Amino acid sequence: RVTTGSSSASTHAHLFNFHSSLHTAHYYAPHHQLATHAFAVATYCNCSNNNKLPLRRFYLNMDTTNPTAPATATRIIKVNSDAFEDGELDEAVRLIKEGQVVAFPTETVYGLGANALDGEACKKIFDAKRRPADNPLIAHIASLDMLHSMVDQVPPRAQAFLEASRMWPGPLTLLFPANDKVPKEVTAGLNTVAVRMPSHPLARRLIHLAGVPIAAPSANSSGRPSPTTASHVYDDLQGRIQCIIDGGDCDVGVESTVLDVCANPPIILRPGGVSHEQLLRFLPDVVVYGKGAARDNAMESKPPTPGMKYRHYSPTAQVILFEHQAVGEKNEVASDVDNSNNTDVDVAQRLLVRLRTHTERGESVGVIATTAEIAQLPFGPQSLVHYIDRDTVKQQSQQQQQTSTPNTVWVYRLLSTHNNNNNNTHNDNDNNNTEKDVAASVAKGLFGALRALDSCGVDASLVAGIPDYTTGDAAMNRLRTPARS
Repeated sequence: RVTTGSSSASTHAHLFNFHSSLHTAHYYAPHHQLATHAFAVATYCNCSNNNKLPLRRFYLNMDTTNPTAPATATRIIKVNSDAFEDGELDEAVRLIKEGQVVAFPTETVYGLGANALDGEACKKIFDAKRRPADNPLIAHIASLDMLHSMVDQVPPRAQAFLEASRMWPGPLTLLFPANDKVPKEVTAGLNTVAVRMPSHPLARRLIHLAGVPIAAPSANSSGRPSPTTASHVYDDLQGRIQCIIDGGDCDVGVESTVLDVCANPPIILRPGGVSHEQLLRFLPDVVVYGKGAARDNAMESKPPTPGMKYRHYSPTAQVILFEHQAVGEKNEVASDVDNSNNTDVDVAQRLLVRLRTHTERGESVGVIATTAEIAQLPFGPQSLVHYIDRDTVKQQSQQQQQTSTPNTVWVYRLLSTHNNNNNNTHNDNDNNNTEKDVAASVAKGLFGALRALDSCGVDASLVAGIPDYTTGDAAMNRLRTPARS
């Protein structure tokens, strides 16, 4: 509830009274019917001492049955993932045990977790994310003993695979037959449950201390790029959740691979942190859904895992993906996926042509540079080109970042960690990266790059594709989604 009136210290401590008029108000429509609505209000606030507060965004969760309900205060708890005490997780553990939701880091992306055996608690995940109710959740466990709270009997093939591969803990999710203790909010009413054991020490300790499996999709607004830092979570979910554990950046940067190991043949339903090549070592007949395995409309209408039905990973700006494609290879593409040519040079040149089309219309453009060659392209007058990377984004708060002006080009370099704005020098070590190194680096930085370009206010983001090596398959899977949307 936004009111006007005289400012005071008490209202300043609890809630803001606004003297000035509202500059912008956006209504965020949910993806499905909910009793909760989200509003974002941006305004300048004048205080009694005439000091003007900076532009802020307020997320107000307003229940239609109680439209004056205030926003939830979101607390960030910073924890060193490599050296922490159990007591630092006390608040998060308490919230999980009380049936609330908590955002926490994993090795893949940040998750938004609740007790996986409590359907009412899991509903709060859907409410906070504006997530469709028929999109199942992945349950996270700290030990194999915890798996048996949801699965009465582990299928022999799954058991043999886990023992041989030793891929748990790690960025791999497996499908199991669910028992009757798993609520429908987790399974979306299906007879299987997706389970993973994360390798992130903070995530596993949180689950262990909570004493229950934790259901946790990515901790972002549904449809937005997945969060790989606590600040990404805060940008999307401030005011909707009570607690974010800030454990630093995620190592993998894309979600887990989802594998139905008991299917014949075994099938990768979602590419992720474990590659097809890695799985082939233990499952010689494993195939990838949509490639080696044909698409199944019935499965997609009632997906057993996230990422199969609904639009995911979509930033605000239009995404145009320039793909590599072998001669003679057929690939399902859309208008915003360009794979007309095959070599790095051809891809780069076509990217430049598209960039100039946008800048000639007076638009600002983002470029996600996936190779050193792309990063060195002549994008335009030096005064209008800004070079950024993960380090420079971290150094600047959102209020300090420059906003785009017509014809501005923002080049986000995924492979270099020593770039400066308006400096087109690159790290020579980039030239020594193998294709697999490139794929891993792109996968790790992709979501952050999309978010950074959104914060710069670009009209379109151009991305040079990479080969499907290791986690490159997962990165390209995520990029194709917004490019087709």
